[in-house]
Amino acid sequence: MSPLSPLRGLFTAILTPLTDAGAIDVALLAQHTRWLFQSGCDGITLFGTTGEGPSFSVAERRAALDGLLAAGIPRERITVGTGCASIVDTIELTCHAAERGCAGALVLPPFFFKDTGDDGVVASLASIMEELGDRRIPIFLYNIPSISAVNISLAAIERLVRRFPDRVAGVKDSTADWSYTEPLLRRFGSTLSIFVGAENHLTAALKLGGVGTICGCANIAPELMRRLHDGDSALQPNVEAMLETVLSHSFVPVMKAVRARQTGDKRWLKVRPPLVQLEFALADSLYSTLATRIEPGAAPRAGVRAAGE
Repeated sequence: MSPLSPLRGLFTAILTPLTDAGAIDVALLAQHTRWLFQSGCDGITLFGTTGEGPSFSVAERRAALDGLLAAGIPRERITVGTGCASIVDTIELTCHAAERGCAGALVLPPFFFKDTGDDGVVASLASIMEELGDRRIPIFLYNIPSISAVNISLAAIERLVRRFPDRVAGVKDSTADWSYTEPLLRRFGSTLSIFVGAENHLTAALKLGGVGTICGCANIAPELMRRLHDGDSALQPNVEAMLETVLSHSFVPVMKAVRARQTGDKRWLKVRPPLVQLEFALADSLYSTLATRIEPGAAPRAGVRAAGE
């Protein structure tokens, strides 16, 4: 665990709800955040992959964070995904999160150009941290190569930690690849705060010094993830089955559809292009399958219906 950050536990990579016009629905975002906290989550991460972060402008992301803070969401329970294809935009969002006193920033390397190697990854992330100046915010290196197609190697992490020992607090490992995660934990678990993104790796990661998870499924199953985090390993099959269902289709539209079914609020169905909203029939079917996995023994709740149904 890093001395730069006290963060640990269950953080939700929070979904970003949208209005009918496609704008961020900050009021619903705040409402969802409060429900997550009441359901056992320690904090949230705004604008990660699950939150469709790269689909929103810098101005939208800044305004949403400010709106959450104005709604009374504690800044010490908010981490912010600040990664963009442009280093300039990432710097602006990271500085904004620091100025607002947020608990951490998850920073991606620029993800449009591929095959830049460790030198390119280190140079880009170093540029971001150098531009922070005297602003203080724990930096978590965000590695999700299945989406970004840019890997942050262990060697690159080592170089960044040596160069910025007062900046790099940890890693958000979303590789979902235990052959990467295990060496990461063994090499850095005693000095950095390692959060895993793969829900099914949480139990094993905690045993090797990980500090918790920043995960998407906590949006729809916070109590299940809380119990798993706290040591109820009997729930591992439920988590594996939940992941299998969620990942059977585009996972963000699936989780939004499930949240719509849980709440009866169809606003949750909307996604920002290029993602595509699920058809109602498919959403109902997936929710019926997931309900018993999220809440063993529970019957599906009433679903949302399309206009005219």
